[in-house]
Amino acid sequence: MAYSTFETELRVRPDDIDMFQHVHNSKYFDYVLAARYEQMDKCYGMAMEKFMERGFGWVVRTAHVDYKRALTMGDYFIVKTGIDSINDKGCRVNFTLTNKATGKISCDGYFDYVMIDMATGRGVKIPDDVIEHYQI
Repeated sequence: MAYSTFETELRVRPDDIDMFQHVHNSKYFDYVLAARYEQMDKCYGMAMEKFMERGFGWVVRTAHVDYKRALTMGDYFIVKTGIDSINDKGCRVNFTLTNKATGKISCDGYFDYVMIDMATGRGVKIPDDVIEHYQI
């Protein structure tokens, strides 16, 4: 199954910068999560709040990032994400962050997400309608 990819433009803020004058490694996770949050609503038409209304949440099980080039203060960049695979308990989302000025990849990788029952905090089967909805 091939899934759609979506893009979100972001900009490096002063509080993203570490003592080496580039974006701190932990901020790249934040960028991907912020882009996915926006894309769930605007691109998929199913915001995180819709999952929560149904008693579901998504948690990160695995995060893998391959850092290639640093982003620095004021850089504009594109966060491209897309579902790589989805099964009954979770999904893998691939991502790439590209510096808008240079066109070069800053980092790429993937997140493995697991759907949980918000009341118990335990993993649950993803409802079929959700799997179908995300197959765009």
